[in-house]
Amino acid sequence: MAEQENATLDMDGTADGATENKEKLNFQVDVKVTGDCQRHVTVTIPVDDVQRYFKQRYDQLMPVAEIPGFRPGKAPRKLIESKFRKTVTEQVKGSLLLDTLTQIGDEQLFSAIGEPEFEFEAVSLEENQPLEFEFDIEVRPDFELPQWKGIELPRLAHDFTVAEIDAQAGQFLRRQSSLLPATDAVKLRDQVTLNVDASLDGQPLATLSEIEVTVHPTLSFRDGNVTGFAELVVGKSINDTVAAKAQISTSAANETARGKEVDLTLTILDIKRYEDSELNESTFKRFGEEFSDIGEVRDAIKAEFERRMAHEENRQIRAAITNSLTEAANWQLPPDLLARQSRRELDRAVMELRRNGMSEEFINAYENNLRQNSDQQTAIALREHFILERIAEAEGIEDSPEDYDQEIALIAASLGDSPRRVRSRLEKAGQLDALRNQIVERRVIDLIKSHATFKDQDFPVPQDDVCAIREYLVGKSEAEIPVAKSDFVEPTNAMGKGDHVAPRSGR
Repeated sequence: MAEQENATLDMDGTADGATENKEKLNFQVDVKVTGDCQRHVTVTIPVDDVQRYFKQRYDQLMPVAEIPGFRPGKAPRKLIESKFRKTVTEQVKGSLLLDTLTQIGDEQLFSAIGEPEFEFEAVSLEENQPLEFEFDIEVRPDFELPQWKGIELPRLAHDFTVAEIDAQAGQFLRRQSSLLPATDAVKLRDQVTLNVDASLDGQPLATLSEIEVTVHPTLSFRDGNVTGFAELVVGKSINDTVAAKAQISTSAANETARGKEVDLTLTILDIKRYEDSELNESTFKRFGEEFSDIGEVRDAIKAEFERRMAHEENRQIRAAITNSLTEAANWQLPPDLLARQSRRELDRAVMELRRNGMSEEFINAYENNLRQNSDQQTAIALREHFILERIAEAEGIEDSPEDYDQEIALIAASLGDSPRRVRSRLEKAGQLDALRNQIVERRVIDLIKSHATFKDQDFPVPQDDVCAIREYLVGKSEAEIPVAKSDFVEPTNAMGKGDHVAPRSGR
């Protein structure tokens, strides 16, 4: 009979429990503060509203219900109510919960940044009784907007010399030249192939086989760094083993190793060396056919330096703004919220770097650093987001369709891809919300800068001192984004906001 019930209830197109009823519910809401960003909400829906929803549902069912011995629409109401009570009760419950949460969101009783957390099956509904249910919800914290005008910010400047530019050109040319086997000892900037064995207190943790790295002062993994790497391996030969230490980040997937220093054994399997190259009339052609002389190559390298300087200036400005605005923002952020937003903050940061045309090597190093400090960085980003969002609301700063076109075009240009494909990938990955906040927050930053004072600082020439690789030293585990405990409602329908709202999302 269950199949017959379901088939009958599907006929009117409302088997999902949604209703056509536009009349407001007269529920009572009790909101208790359980944390700076957390609320416990108790909702009581009066019996009149409960009965109204049941009546409406049975009224929809009467003309189409099929009961043996009766023509459709001719069965007695009491018999239909008895036959379909269980199914109708579940549908009414779903409709009441959905409409209540939607109304709460529309009336903005609080600024939700997540889905309501409760067990759908635990909610009990009786036709002639009020419906009461409780849920926990993450919300934006309440705070007084800090003074954002008159902040002192850094302004970076540097007159890049020909020698500095040519040194950078030499590094590029080495990477573009042939890699030759080396039979002597390891030198700085050689490419070496390693086996890496990691252990903690004598217990094996992980093994990486045949990884290729460039010898720089620091070797950066996704979840930790080996500082002084060049000092350890320079002068060593093939088949030599080197003892090293690696500091593992506090957000590493391997809980045993989090925040600890682990022991490494590095075995050198192979050594290759780039041919030394200098920028001259013959080598400049390796940079590409678009360059007709050495001067154009130097201009391109200078432009890359200037992009890095602009990025570093923006980073320092944002850090100064964040430090100033969040000085009193000591809100306790829920661990689940931090964990959920960690990946999204990483995506946002990488998107910003691509938008600004940074190199893949630079992005890899920056991404590794963010991964290793994800808890701290995410907490900072969340606090910053809440404040910048409030300033945007107060100043009427919003995004526009043209903004998305411009941002996507810049990202596409840096990737050598079409804007259409980039937009499609962003949509599928759910990253347009991150792009939205990137747009709005950049405008807020520009507004703050227009009211700031500036102090000039020298920009040190970028040094090629980190080899960042896309490997996890003690174990990989991409953070999973928690899903709602009940799937009867879409988060964007329920509260007007989904759990993707913070720190970088749309309202």
